[in-house]
Amino acid sequence: MKNEIVRIPVDGEHIEGALELPEHPIGLVLFAHGSGSSRHSPRNNYVAGVLRDQSIGTLLMDLLTPEEDRDYSRRFDIDLLVERLLDATAWVKQKPGISKLPLGYFGASTGAAAALRAAARDDSIAAVVSRGGRPDLAPPDALAKVKSPTLFLVGGQDFGVIELNEQAYAELTCKKQFVIVPGATHLFEEPGTLEQVALQAADWFEKLFRKTAVS
Repeated sequence: MKNEIVRIPVDGEHIEGALELPEHPIGLVLFAHGSGSSRHSPRNNYVAGVLRDQSIGTLLMDLLTPEEDRDYSRRFDIDLLVERLLDATAWVKQKPGISKLPLGYFGASTGAAAALRAAARDDSIAAVVSRGGRPDLAPPDALAKVKSPTLFLVGGQDFGVIELNEQAYAELTCKKQFVIVPGATHLFEEPGTLEQVALQAADWFEKLFRKTAVS
């Protein structure tokens, strides 16, 4: 396993990320966290660990600089988060050793909107997963442009967010799947629910990364 703290250039500054690669990675997933979270999110780190067990590399990163994060409004600046995610994607595509790997996005909460909007602008992204996401924060015209196969994972007890996901899901024209995790609330804190999310995400990415590598 290769572990590396990386500095990704953005707007004359840098954002930091944790790049972890299994021995023979079949792809790399970039994580877009929800507002107020960071690359240290225990839930996303758990998911990332399961992905690495399936030979999938992970890049968990802070899309805001420390100074920007102190400005509460920036955490909900989806436009900025999209640009940062695209900056990180461009950086990955130029980094020796990982530049040729199939890429995926994993977005949580508001990060899901950023992931989908970024995928709408970069059709090389092999797969997208939204966990308890707010894809409704991506406008319908952006959702319609997403070509990356997309999986929505929503808690069965996440009332209100289920309906928002259903509305956004209807706008997608790509290959897609909608999964409700029984008994889960928004943060998937109930026993076994986050494990279900991680396993379903790993399966989604693995199938699509292998398909991309073959094609």
